[in-house]
Parts: sequence; structure tokens; C-alpha cells
Amino acid sequence: MAKITVLNNEITVYSQKNEDYICITDIAKYKNSDRTDDLIRNWLRNRNTIEFLGIWEQLNNPNFKPVEFDGFRKSAGLNSFTLTPGQWIEKTNAIGIISKPGRYGGTYAHKDIAFEFASWISVEFKLYLIKEFQRLKDEEYKQLGWDIRRNLAKINYRIHTDAIKENLIPPELTKAQINLVYVSEADVLNMALFGMSAKEWRDANPGQKGNIRDYADISQLVCLSNLETLNAHFINDGLPQEERLFKLNQIAIHQMKLLTADNQITKLAEKETASGRESE
Repeated sequence: MAKITVLNNEITVYSQKNEDYICITDIAKYKNSDRTDDLIRNWLRNRNTIEFLGIWEQLNNPNFKPVEFDGFRKSAGLNSFTLTPGQWIEKTNAIGIISKPGRYGGTYAHKDIAFEFASWISVEFKLYLIKEFQRLKDEEYKQLGWDIRRNLAKINYRIHTDAIKENLIPPELTKAQINLVYVSEADVLNMALFGMSAKEWRDANPGQKGNIRDYADISQLVCLSNLETLNAHFINDGLPQEERLFKLNQIAIHQMKLLTADNQITKLAEKETASGRESE
């Protein structure tokens, strides 16, 4: 569950099977917080609404029941016609609208349908809703991209540490000595890419939390991921640390030139840096 604020109204967004559903009960509160269910039922009585929902379901739902839909469409608009979200879902096997009980209960609709409902409530509200929803998705995509890059670095670091374990750590070393080997090899990568060890970075940045890699931009994380894999290969080939550090540094210089020359990567890195400053 996520929350967005639209014209001082809190709107819940719910994701299911990689699709986004927006709480139209929350949207209805903008019009009348005491009659949200009535507003949704009145919207469902509308013939244009029924036709919109039916077409959406036919495009997105292979299990939609068209015969039942035709029955609702013929009756829509009549004074005697009434329809609740639950009846629409049960009779037509619809997936575009969801009724949720419990703490975050209410009627949810796929974003396509929710925007249509918002337009019926207020055109102004719909425009602000779309703007805030897009802002939410931009933040989610940004976070997803960061997580993917960090996880990629972690996966490659596992390859790197396995190579250290298999080739550089004799069985007679103590746990403390083993940790020193890992630290030393981590600093091979730090020196190759950043030009300093982890301790040197901490000494130079006493007020910063985390470590040197937490402050790497996208280009540096891509390069670091590549260096970890390459160093694992060099270790398996039996190259001494000094020779590996020289090779990795030359590779890092070359790769960073290529990565920073890529306009798309540079723009993304600048955007992430600006975003990080805003959040501080």
C-alpha cells in the first residue's frame, strides 16, 4: 500500500500482479466524505460508465462474461437500475474493480478506471491525481533502479569473495586473519576505482554514515560490478595482488571514461545526485 496526497485528500494506491489500483472510495471523499458508496453506485448506474468498464474488461480480461455485461448495458440509465461494485464483480467476473475489506478497505479500481471515475467526480481532481500518481511511480522506479544496481554489486561481490576464499585463504588462518584478507581485497577494488582505501575515506569523511561505496554514483557502481568479476578471474588465475591492482586501475580508468561519456548515464547520475541532496 502507498499513499499520495491530492488536493489535501489522502489516496491509497494498491499494487496487485504488477498492476496499480487506486482507491476510488478515497477519491469519492473529495466530493462527499459521508456518501462515498452512494457516489460510486451512482457512477456505476451511468450507461457511459458501464460501456467503458465493459470495453476495458474485454481488452484486459479473457475471463470476462460478455452476456452478463450486455444485460447491465441494456438496463443502464433506467430509473430502476442499480448496481454495486460487488454485483459488477460477481456477475461479470470483472478484474478492473476490487472490493477490499479490512483496515485498508474500500473500492479500488485499476488506474485506467480510477482516472475515469476521478474525471466524473472533478476534472481538476483528476488532473492533480494523475500528477501525484506519476510522481509516486517515478519515485518507485528510481528506487527500483538503485536497488537493482546495489544488488548487482552485492551478487558480484559474492563471486569476488568466493574467489578469495578458494584461492587466498589457507585453512590455518584465524578468523581475524581471514577478515584482514577480505578487507585487503576489498581495498584492492576501492583503490582501483576510488583511489583510496575504505579507512582513508572514513578518515577523510568523519561525518558521513556508511562506507565509500554507499556514495558511489551509477557509473561507479557499474564499473565496480565489472571490477569485482574481473578481480575474481585474476585471483583464480593466480595473479599477485600488486599486478591485479595495476590491471584493475587501468580498466577502471578506461571504463569510467566510457561511462561518463555516455550522456544518458551522466544525466541519470546527475538526477540521482540532485535527488539525494533534496532528501537530505
